[in-house]
Amino acid sequence: MALRLICLNAWGGRVHEPLMQYLEAADPDVLCLQEVTHVAGSGGDWLTFREGDFKLPQRASLLEDVTAVLSDHHAFFAPAARGPLYDGDREVASEWGLATFVRQGLPVIGQVQGFIHGDFPVSGFGEHPRPRNAHGIRIFRGNTGSAVTIVQMHGLRDLAGKGDTPARLAQAHALAGLIEKVRQPGDALVVCGDFNLLPDSETFAILGRLGLTDLVTTRGFTDTRTSWYPKEGRYADYLLVTPQVRIRKFEVVAEPEVSDHRALLLEIA
Repeated sequence: MALRLICLNAWGGRVHEPLMQYLEAADPDVLCLQEVTHVAGSGGDWLTFREGDFKLPQRASLLEDVTAVLSDHHAFFAPAARGPLYDGDREVASEWGLATFVRQGLPVIGQVQGFIHGDFPVSGFGEHPRPRNAHGIRIFRGNTGSAVTIVQMHGLRDLAGKGDTPARLAQAHALAGLIEKVRQPGDALVVCGDFNLLPDSETFAILGRLGLTDLVTTRGFTDTRTSWYPKEGRYADYLLVTPQVRIRKFEVVAEPEVSDHRALLLEIA
């Protein structure tokens, strides 16, 4: 039986209803989400993220919404920051980070989470480039008698662009170190997420030392963004695997558009 994995930047649930419909229909065994919002005790309200003149609707209960749709999955939430969203002029404390959902019946036999840039900010979402984290799980597959390690990350956003910087190179080494904490010798390894990087970044050479190869660029895909994202520079999301991963299918999902990022879909034999 194939293992189906989806990786997606959820954009705070901005495209909420299509996102929920897609996840319910796709029914992944493992779902790796970035930009997940969570407000404790929220009843499903919409709040607003503000930064200067920029405003973005955010689904206060996104973590709970996805948990309800994937009701037969275990949910793991890894907050990267806690900062304010707004209901009009009222400030609401919100957590923001990564969420990983794993179908019940797939035992999680190892787990690690940690910061790969900065640390949990003391006040608000932090200064740019803001702290970023990664989350890794090791899953036992009963039908194959083997384990697969899956690590997701959300790369730091630099206001100057997506080129290599000392902070991004340090982030790559930190990510490699985190991977080594959860992966065991012989494991198939998948690393995915919104890297916020160009395809020629040195990060891929650093991860290549672990035997990882990106599927987005090596399989001819040139766009991981949707029409919700009007800017140039269409690469953001990547999915890397080691040779032990037996790929049955890989797709950069063009439709439906459920975020300003496209979903990455991988099926492992």
